[in-house]
Amino acid sequence: MRIDLHTHSTASDGTDTPAELVRKAAAAGLDVIAVTDHDTTRGHAEALAALPAGLTLVTGAELSCRLDGVSMHMLAYLFDPQEPALFAERELVRDDRVPRAKGMIAKLNGLGVPVTWEQVARIAGDGSVGRPHVATALVDLGVVPSVSDAFTREWLADGGRAYVEKHETDPFEALRLVKNAGGVAVFAHPAASKRGRTVPESAIAELAGAGLDGIEVDHMDHDPGTRARLRGLAKELGLLVTGSSDYHGGRKTCVLGEFMTDPEVYGEITRRATGAFPVPGAGGA
Repeated sequence: MRIDLHTHSTASDGTDTPAELVRKAAAAGLDVIAVTDHDTTRGHAEALAALPAGLTLVTGAELSCRLDGVSMHMLAYLFDPQEPALFAERELVRDDRVPRAKGMIAKLNGLGVPVTWEQVARIAGDGSVGRPHVATALVDLGVVPSVSDAFTREWLADGGRAYVEKHETDPFEALRLVKNAGGVAVFAHPAASKRGRTVPESAIAELAGAGLDGIEVDHMDHDPGTRARLRGLAKELGLLVTGSSDYHGGRKTCVLGEFMTDPEVYGEITRRATGAFPVPGAGGA
């Protein structure tokens, strides 16, 4: 089985619609795909309606968290999307994205960059607006050559000249909310230092003690040495090891299935989940 448990659509900051995403996943030869848009499940219905035969959908979301001033992301799988407490927290995070984006635009304007809210909103469309949309605007204006080049201290990286904080959930609270909604929680790209500061391994151990299910080890932002170190940490802490592409369509260079999750780990994730279940495709529209 070819299993990719971390992808994004236009429901957040990907460039493929949810329908396009699942069709591309099937064309890429995947057997299982998780749609994990940032802080939202709004793309799930479209993905399910278009799900091709032979492809199974794992519903999920990537939750924005912050621990001791360090931003981190939690992949939540197969939770009940209507569970009130988790739903309210996702909406709180999502609603804070607009004033945050406007704050970054104001800082960029102060730096002489003529980006506008209208431009960024047009790029985001119906998705949850975020830094990648602002970064895309910088590319369109010729300020930086690529989206990744916008994520530096000069521009949008954590602590950068145009960075603005947003509401992010305490990860221990996120774990509690995900578990209460019947979901499974995996720490996304925990050692992706090129994105900014990362939480220490001691914090991962504390999260494991609080119910964290796994860590995303095989990821484009982890070099081979980092992946080996994280595998050892996962074994020590009794955590599941996942792998995935973190696919964003044309916004990033990663491709579907670039990294994948072992079928046995996938089976354990589905066994632990009680809020929702994987959906096999029957041939979508």
